[in-house]
Amino acid sequence: MDRFTRLAAPLALGYALDLLLADPEGWPHPVRTYGALIAAGEQRLNHGAHRFAKGALLASGLVGGTYLTFTLLDKVLLRLPAPLALAVNSLWVYYGLANTGLVREGRAVFAVLDQQGLAAGRRQLARIVGRDTALLDAQQIRTAVLESLAENLSDGVVAPLCAYAVAGVPGLLAYKMVNTLDSMVGYRNPRYELFGKFAARLDDVANFLPARLTAGLLAALGGSGRGFLFILRFGNQHKSPNAGYPEAALAGVLNCRFGGPNYYHGQLVPKPYIGDNPRAIAPTEIERVARLNHAVCAAVVAGVLGWLWWHKR
Repeated sequence: MDRFTRLAAPLALGYALDLLLADPEGWPHPVRTYGALIAAGEQRLNHGAHRFAKGALLASGLVGGTYLTFTLLDKVLLRLPAPLALAVNSLWVYYGLANTGLVREGRAVFAVLDQQGLAAGRRQLARIVGRDTALLDAQQIRTAVLESLAENLSDGVVAPLCAYAVAGVPGLLAYKMVNTLDSMVGYRNPRYELFGKFAARLDDVANFLPARLTAGLLAALGGSGRGFLFILRFGNQHKSPNAGYPEAALAGVLNCRFGGPNYYHGQLVPKPYIGDNPRAIAPTEIERVARLNHAVCAAVVAGVLGWLWWHKR
């Protein structure tokens, strides 16, 4: 089996599985294993002196170990029948993508908010965002969903696909470890400021190009010149060096305003606004954003397949 088939077939099949299945609750998922490993390491190491060094050691060990583990698994799969190897790697690609589940969660928040009211909408939103939701109004809930869809399109879809293009399944699963580390310990608070700093910076580096690619695709596929203008005007306004770019692009496409101060873990965190039109988000707009997310995902999958074909020549 040639290299193009070994990489292209699992990508296409894994993408199809994501479209069909999303991420059913209760199913096993490698990210849950990642989370357990990170939590165990954090509990053991995040105390006393040298917290930055300990956090860097944990992050490097887990990311490097993940890459090495799946590189070795890839070598084992080469010795197995081709259909079995393709099936296993298709499953890993499926686990590495998060687009359909993300879109479904966003739609669910909008639906619950409209059908069951504000309290239920806040609870549903808490499933997908890190900010405190107890005091949010309907506009803030809808805005938070759209911000999450834009940001997670970058680090949950485009970035893993880029990692796959460069380093196959080992690259994709190592990137997922980087992103999981950031989501668990990459916070600026007394507990994680030092211990999680290396993981947060590693995630910043890994997402630098994917975030900007995501932003460009959102603006282009959204048919919005304003999206490109917003990328230039507001992309660097976010506290994160990456998250502001896809958020700015989507704000431009929708001609709305994202960002602003929010509570995280009981503390008010000041954030600049992204966009300059504080209009109300309509309940129906989730469908436009869902279609745009799917379009960006499909475009990147097609681009990676083209990249793999080009390098076959």
